[in-house]
Amino acid sequence: MLKVIRYASLALVAGLAVLWGQAWLNRAPDEGLGEAFAARVAGVFGQAAPVPSAGGIQMPAGLSLGGPFSLTDHTGRAVTERDFEGRWRLVYFGFTFCPDVCPTELGTIASALDVLGAEGERVTPILITIDPERDTPAQLADYVHRFHPRLVGLTGTAEQVAEAARRFRVYYARARQVAGSDYVMDHSSFIYLVGPDSRVRAMFRPETPPEAIAAALRGQMGTPRAS
Repeated sequence: MLKVIRYASLALVAGLAVLWGQAWLNRAPDEGLGEAFAARVAGVFGQAAPVPSAGGIQMPAGLSLGGPFSLTDHTGRAVTERDFEGRWRLVYFGFTFCPDVCPTELGTIASALDVLGAEGERVTPILITIDPERDTPAQLADYVHRFHPRLVGLTGTAEQVAEAARRFRVYYARARQVAGSDYVMDHSSFIYLVGPDSRVRAMFRPETPPEAIAAALRGQMGTPRAS
């Protein structure tokens, strides 16, 4: 029995050494060695906990967010994820009547693009509404230009929006209406870093500094850190 335990322990140590070597060789430019090692251990042992990376949450191995959608942009044009393929994206799910968190996070996206400077031209900022009943293309067109000239607003039918939100695992629901006021929406509030393949590469919690988002983008895009 002791011999079996000894061999199992040696196999575990050897396996961890291999994972450490893979992390050292294959980590992203802005990814710490410890973070890269933790991500590979999570992938092997099936851990669901996300791994922090460059101010955000790196997607654990085996978890895939993003993908196909069919929506309408703020100009009234029907679009799918294919219209954005080949470009990096910062995607946020919110709504134009949001009183606080949505404007704050959209402002953070705009600031992150400013930090990136010319490299920010490679990134498309996108707002996907979770309130299609009120957020028509015209309403979005009036709203998105307040934050960034390249911010794209997307809406659609209730079913189309629900499908897009499902692919990103976004929670949203109409909140209880307060007497004498219009309704608001409860929703999760992550900024998603989406790669050219339309898959989510990282998520950023509310109030993540724009500098951290810019750093994560530089690491993912392979851009040297600004001096």
